[in-house]
Amino acid sequence: MKRGTPIPETMTLHVPFRIVKRGGRKEMQMPEGSAQQRKTDNSLVKAVARAFRWKRMLESGEFATVAELAEREEIAPSYMTRILRVTLLAPNIVEAILDGSQGPGVTLAPVLEPFPVEWDEQRRRFSTRAIA
Repeated sequence: MKRGTPIPETMTLHVPFRIVKRGGRKEMQMPEGSAQQRKTDNSLVKAVARAFRWKRMLESGEFATVAELAEREEIAPSYMTRILRVTLLAPNIVEAILDGSQGPGVTLAPVLEPFPVEWDEQRRRFSTRAIA
């Protein structure tokens, strides 16, 4: 099959992007500097909400231990402690997660991994133009 000359009214448009997995879904990631619509990561927002709810329940004395609360919530204590770690994130990172302006590298998996407790170190680790 031969390729003919393009029709003069035809325009070819090249849009650089890549597909990434985010929150269990595939998402288009645009290059740095391009205008992107804010989109919240529901699994990450849910983790933040759970973490602060559980922290409040522990601090109020409603539950004495993480193990007791985990049993009540019917989840593994190790998972609960990983989620509770989210309450140690810098306030501007939490805010960015809630309004959907966190960077593409800030997803649930890396947030559940151990991270530095110092907010400046967190900002460097999770650095994006939206958070920094």
